[in-house]
Amino acid sequence: MISVIDYGLGNLGSVCNMFKKVGYEAMIITSPEDLNKATKIILPGVGAFDTGMKNLNEGQWIKALNKRVLEDKIPTLGICLGMQLMCRSSEEGSLSGLGWINGRTKKFHFENKDLKSPHMGWNNCLPQKESSLIIDDFEVRRYYFVHSYFVEMTSASDILFTTVYDKEFTSAFEVDNIIGVQFHPEKSHKFGLSLFKNFAERY
Repeated sequence: MISVIDYGLGNLGSVCNMFKKVGYEAMIITSPEDLNKATKIILPGVGAFDTGMKNLNEGQWIKALNKRVLEDKIPTLGICLGMQLMCRSSEEGSLSGLGWINGRTKKFHFENKDLKSPHMGWNNCLPQKESSLIIDDFEVRRYYFVHSYFVEMTSASDILFTTVYDKEFTSAFEVDNIIGVQFHPEKSHKFGLSLFKNFAERY
């Protein structure tokens, strides 16, 4: 079962609808016990870093997630804030992240003063390595972004996509069974549909 975690933040219905369009059922789960049935996990997220970690902690999700993701190696996709929560820390808050990924979340600071934060709208994503997630016929991949913070990775080999907004930043990472995307595939039309289909079928 593709399990979409409801911890109070995220476009849950939109994510489920996109999986339905590519022929897969995704279920919103509201309790850590429901993770026992998960064959794939989606950690969505819209909002502030500390709020996300506080909600995960208060909902008693963290221990169950660590077991399923780190021990059982269940394929797990973090979206936007969900990606950032997978890292060690964030400049947006004071709480520690889940710590699954050697990276930290930083705030945009632009040399080009004409650019605005949040980074909002469509932008290209350039693959940095081969992945089952991006098996498709697209010559250019464009996804929809809304964010003021980005993930700075420790290891370049973990970077799946980069995107340029003033400077190049990591727009997706992939480390074993753990994937994070800074953009919103649930708002990215054919590109998001392809990503969700590959995640459902190839992991």
